[in-house]
Amino acid sequence: MKTLHIRLLALAWAIGLGLPSTAAAAPVTITAVDQRDVMLTVYNGNLGLVKEIREVRLGEGVIEARYADVAAQIDPTSVHLRSISDPAGLRILEQNYEYDLLTSEKLMEKYVGRTVRLYQGNGTYQEAVLLSTRGPVYDINGQIHMGHFGNVVLPALPENLVSKPTLAWLLRSARSSTQRVEASYLTAGISWKSDYVMLINAADTRSDLTGWVTITNQSGATYRDAALKLVAGDVNRTESRDDSRRMMEVAAKAAPAMGDRDFRSEGFFEYHLYTLDGRTTIKDSQTKQLALLSATDVPVEKRFIYYGAAGYHRTQYGVPMSNQKVGVYLDLRNTQANRLGMPLPKGRVRVYKADVSGSQQLVGEDWIDHTPRDERVRIKMGEAFDVVGERVQKDWKKIGSGLYEVEWEITLRNHKKEAVTVEVNEPMPGDWEMLRASHPHDKPQASIARFSLAVPAEGATTLAYRVRVRF
Repeated sequence: MKTLHIRLLALAWAIGLGLPSTAAAAPVTITAVDQRDVMLTVYNGNLGLVKEIREVRLGEGVIEARYADVAAQIDPTSVHLRSISDPAGLRILEQNYEYDLLTSEKLMEKYVGRTVRLYQGNGTYQEAVLLSTRGPVYDINGQIHMGHFGNVVLPALPENLVSKPTLAWLLRSARSSTQRVEASYLTAGISWKSDYVMLINAADTRSDLTGWVTITNQSGATYRDAALKLVAGDVNRTESRDDSRRMMEVAAKAAPAMGDRDFRSEGFFEYHLYTLDGRTTIKDSQTKQLALLSATDVPVEKRFIYYGAAGYHRTQYGVPMSNQKVGVYLDLRNTQANRLGMPLPKGRVRVYKADVSGSQQLVGEDWIDHTPRDERVRIKMGEAFDVVGERVQKDWKKIGSGLYEVEWEITLRNHKKEAVTVEVNEPMPGDWEMLRASHPHDKPQASIARFSLAVPAEGATTLAYRVRVRF
């Protein structure tokens, strides 16, 4: 976007509106030095809402204002400006976003076809016409020269280049006064995620759980002493400009209010908001970690789960899988009784346990989804080393059109020095009926037969069942 000649526009407005000629005065620059408060709401999906208050002296009439020190990845369609001090007395006539940033390459491009000076190492210089930046190519005394011929010195800085992204407004102020103005906008380049660390005891029955928030800021701006809120949830976004504006309006309701310093979790629409205690500074190109939660002595349940496969009943397999792994999981309830009860944002859980020397070792990690209070959290730790299963198809018989009888034998072997209980989940296709089974089963859902098998230490347990299925 090329910078518009705002001063000329301001003068035209002044003439058209009959305003004093002071309206065409030098632009008012509003920088981070004028900032009085900043509030930041960060979403999971590379999105942040910035709301900041700056104090500035505005004259009466039409004013050109340059609002600097904004995020480099700002969405200009989401920008909103208002006066807190005098809402009715300040109007926006025009808004521009200037991002044609000052670089050596851009400077050279602006001077193609113009005369520049090439300074030599001995202090002398040679005037030349820059013909192309590729090479570069110069016309020196009617001859074409290619390559570098010393330091290039330009006579002046082009007006339509800026050193950093800037919002430019044409404002009409009803009176001359010092005002506090609030600007809000959406920006990409900033996101957050949560990570959890769990320490389990020797018996695998209790744990200490710590949650951390990791904020990554690559938006191109620094947010100093900011009131911070985090939005957890799957927010749908589109590329439509109108939808971006509506998104900003929704997000603005989630922005922290001034003086809001309490740590709390609250529901907002179909998401959850987390307000971190106090204020924090988030620098550009910085990754910051903040504590989210800490809970001790949280009950956990270790579970061994053995899964079958739906296709096992459809044809004759013999021994479809020998030494099949048994999955190991940790279950916990996100309840106040378990010293939790706060909605848990999705993130990665790393689980550690002390070895015989007392050193903490990683024993598994898994991702959890957004988990409301009073819901179960299940963490897959990995596959059991000393507990394995083997299944053998003992019989397969077609007894009619689409009707089969299948008999399976599943042996679970435990090489540990303590007994374990293994949950066996057998997928059942179509319409099925259990004809006989060596162990009781239940039906947690229409297509699952679930068995619970106690396997002795350094021993084995065999499950046998015959089922009739209709496809």
